[in-house]
Amino acid sequence: MQLYAERPVRRTAQLVSDLLAVLLVVFAVWLGTSVYDQVMKLRAPGDGLVDAGTGLRGTFDSAANSADGIPLVGAALAKALHGGSDVGTKLTDAGHWQIEAVENLAWWLAAVIIALPVLTLLVSWLPLRWHFTRRATAAARLRALGDDGLDLLALRALATGSLPRLAAVGEPANGWRERDRDVIEKLAGHELARHGLAR
Repeated sequence: MQLYAERPVRRTAQLVSDLLAVLLVVFAVWLGTSVYDQVMKLRAPGDGLVDAGTGLRGTFDSAANSADGIPLVGAALAKALHGGSDVGTKLTDAGHWQIEAVENLAWWLAAVIIALPVLTLLVSWLPLRWHFTRRATAAARLRALGDDGLDLLALRALATGSLPRLAAVGEPANGWRERDRDVIEKLAGHELARHGLAR
């Protein structure tokens, strides 16, 4: 499998693009986790509400249990104090809701920050690299076949090559018809060069 070009300039460009793609993914993961950590700090007020609500509920429940033993007014006082316990429960519920909202926000922000660059690479960089690898591998296989492969590469160069490139070969059509090895090798060399391969 031909992952990289054999020609130095193109191979260097491919290596740089691959390195940039990896760095982009690493940076996106680092940024996503950093944002996650920073947003999670916003849950502190929710934790405070849970602690305050739990403490308030415990205080009112304890006072209600103590007041229940007072003769005559104990039951009414305990009932009133249990109402304060309900306020503590509401504070705790509000704290849990805020914590859940912050956790969801942190998770989604991190996911979007990581997913956007990765998806961009998946739809732009990866298909280009896959396309190059497929075509360069096929061209390398044809080159390995010797003269028969060079003939096919030369024919492909004739069929798809640019006019200036064909003109640089000389008289490609006549050379092809006359089976001129020099012309066939030049055409095959141009086709191999298109795919980043040496002759």
